[in-house]
Order: sequence, then structure tokens, then C-alpha cells
Amino acid sequence: MRDARQFYIDGAWVAPRDGQDLEVLNPSTEEPFATISLGGQADTDAAVAAAKAALPGWSRTPKAERAAALKRLLAAYKARIEEMAEAISEEMGAPIALARAAQAAVGAAHLQNAIQTLEAFTFEFPLGEHAPGSQILMEPIGVCALITPWNWPMNQVTLKVAPALAAGCTVVLKPSEIAPLSSYLFAEMVDAAGIPAGVFNLVNGDGAGVGTQLSVHPDVDMVSFTGSTRAGRAITKNAADTIKRVTLELGGKGANIVFADADEAAVTRGVRHCFNNSGQSCNAPTRMLVERSRYEEAVDTAIKVAGGTQVAPAGIDGRQIGPVVSQVQWDKIQGLIQTGIDEGGRLVAGGTGRPDGLNRGYFVRPTVFADVTPDMTIWREEIFGPVLSISPFDNEDDALQLANDTAYGLTNYVQTQDIEKARRAARALRSGMVEINSKPRGPGAPFGGYRQSGNGREGGVWGLEEFLEVKSVGGWG
Repeated sequence: MRDARQFYIDGAWVAPRDGQDLEVLNPSTEEPFATISLGGQADTDAAVAAAKAALPGWSRTPKAERAAALKRLLAAYKARIEEMAEAISEEMGAPIALARAAQAAVGAAHLQNAIQTLEAFTFEFPLGEHAPGSQILMEPIGVCALITPWNWPMNQVTLKVAPALAAGCTVVLKPSEIAPLSSYLFAEMVDAAGIPAGVFNLVNGDGAGVGTQLSVHPDVDMVSFTGSTRAGRAITKNAADTIKRVTLELGGKGANIVFADADEAAVTRGVRHCFNNSGQSCNAPTRMLVERSRYEEAVDTAIKVAGGTQVAPAGIDGRQIGPVVSQVQWDKIQGLIQTGIDEGGRLVAGGTGRPDGLNRGYFVRPTVFADVTPDMTIWREEIFGPVLSISPFDNEDDALQLANDTAYGLTNYVQTQDIEKARRAARALRSGMVEINSKPRGPGAPFGGYRQSGNGREGGVWGLEEFLEVKSVGGWG
């Protein structure tokens, strides 16, 4: 059993001042493999005080020095990237192949992108020829609380930490208490990179404890949160009294519109994308909308893909999907699958219970519902498991109306060989991101959503600007 009770505060590993032990479970086995401490108010206060004390020096550090520090962090990350993959696989159940190729690898990619963005960014510039002597200064917002989820741990940690440090901010990171070991390892990398004391701090805790304490703390200038929409609402309310900036990356219920002229592999890709990471991605295409002339064909394809999707423990090296992260998550998914059945969804693959041969671990059967309608709970609620809903549509306007019939607005997907139709759809879809024919958005593209999927953007220039204040100066000369 690994002992990971310490926090990283003011450049040193320190014992909790007000901690409570929590066992971390391996979701493939349901067995504990590490112990962390959930911090209390004294721990939160110490971390915020360290960040506040470090802010004047770090915020005035030349851009080149901040870039050099991030390059050292990137080198430290790459040197231990296999350890990172193993930690993520063990703590949250990502199959080890996925953990290597995506979960751990994306952290290095985000660090590299943040360095490139910083080096090209201009922090001071004249307002314009029309306003002689007027200068614009982009300055760090201050002490930032970064609250990250368990489903893509390093994706979110690096998308927040790297631009915050690049901007000249100091940070307190509170990772998910369900999957904290990857962030513990990340803090070791920060230490190895020689980031100045107090610039980066880590305190473990739960949302009700450290999460709330950071949200209301008078010395925290900004909260950047990724997680559920429910928790995002609470953080926003908690932060209101101090009028601190709050950026939120929340849930999603993405639509994947498959037009009749989509390529033959479109449905297969869509099902696999929905099941990737055991369905635990906020941008998963969980509602497949299929033009009626191809609808039954698409349902048949989805049945075959679901039936061919292997489910196995995360430590096995293969293309399987692993468990979901916890008993709480497993119970929620089971309840929503049963609700889908009770409300009249046509269950064509999977269902409740564990897959055959797996009687321990938080494993979910890859599940597909057909004939799902907008009045059903599984259309409305984010399930966060390997559960796909399929519905027919009659024409382009119908497809767009159905896709936009959600409280969320994170990512939507369009499958068609008619590029003009795809572009029309991309403009009409009410979401922060759209992918056409499974073509990924480029490095540094902004990540974020509309409506109850949150506010703000992460990645590239947009992610850096989230951590900056804009100062306008007259009489600059």
C-alpha cells in the first residue's frame, strides 16, 4: 500500500495539518492500493498563503524564464511518462494501452503547446495608431485554484497548470480524490524541474472540503474547474461573494449526426468513440442521430460493434475498455440503463449488470439503446459510461433541431461527404466544438462549451488568456 498522505506546499513535501486518511481503490479489483490525506482548512490556508507569497516574484519573471521552467517540467514529465501511464491506469481504470497512447501522452502535448503559445505571445502592445500613448498590458490574474477531475487526469491538470504558470500566476491544485496519484507524481516532476517554491502547490481533498475552501477563499483570485455541472453550479455560487473569476468545463451530451451520405465506417467510428475511456469523457458522442434511410443499418452496426467490444481489467495490454472509476459511478450508470429500459428505449445491446466473466471490479456492459426520444432520461442526462442512444431523423433541419435539444453544448459531430452541408451544420450547432467526419481539431484549438457545458476555453492562446487580466494605460509615451 503506497503512502501518499503528504501535500506539496511552498516547494516542499509536508505532512497534513488537518488531514483525514482516505484509501484509493483500483477500479479493476475494488482493492485499495494507496492512502492519501484529505486536507482541511489549515492545509488549504497554508497552500494559498504560499501561492500568494510567491506571486510577486513569479509574476515579474521574464517570459523566457517562465518558458525555460516549463521546458524543464516537460523534460521531467517525459522522463517518467511510463510511470504516469501506470498511475493513471491503476487509479481510474484506463486500459494501459490507452493510458500510454492518450492519457499520459496528452499531458506532454499540452505542456509543449503551452510553451509554444507562451513564446509567441505578446503581453504588452499599443492600442493602435488611432490612440498614441495608449498601451495594453496583459497581466497575471493572481492566485489560481485549479480543481481537476478523475476521468482524464493529466489532460486537465496540464491544460490548467501550464498556461497558469505561463501567464505568471501561482497555483493551488486540488485533483480528484478518486484518482490523485497521477497528480502526486506530477508534483514530483514540478519539484524536479526546479519551479520556484510556492508557485505550484498541491493539496488533496474532496469537493465539500478543500474544493469549497478554495472557492470561497479571499486570497484566491480565480477558480478553474473541470467536472460535473452540479459541482460547477456550487463553485460559482461559492465564489460569488468574492467576485473571483470562475472558468468551468462541465458536462456534455454530444450528438453525432450521421447523414445518409456518410462514409461506411462512420457508425462504427461513432460507437467506438462513445465507448472510449469506458464512456467517461465529457465530449463523448453519446447521442447518435441517423438519417432514416440508414437507421436500421446503423442500429445493426452498433449492435455488432458493442458485441465485439472487449471489457477487461485495465492492466491487460490490449484494445479493451476497462472499468468505470468507482462504485458510485457504476451504480449511477446501472440506474440510468434501467431507467432507459423502463421509459421505453429499445435495448439492443448490453444492459444492466457486469459483463460475463467479470464478477469483481466496476465493469459495465457496452450498451446501446435504439428509438430514444427527447422525453427520455437517457437523452437528457449525461450517463458517463459506455452507453449509446440512437435516434432517427428525417432531414437536415430535423437533425439540427434534435442535436440542439439539450441543456449542454460541448462537442457535436457531423458525418457527411457533402462539405457544404457539414459546414452549415457546424455553424448551426450550439456547441463550443464541432468535428466533421472524425477529423480532430488541431493542437492549441480551444476546448470548452456553451450553456451548461460551462464557460471559458482551455488550450492555446485562449487557454493562456483565461489566466490574464487586461490593463489599459494612457500616457504611455
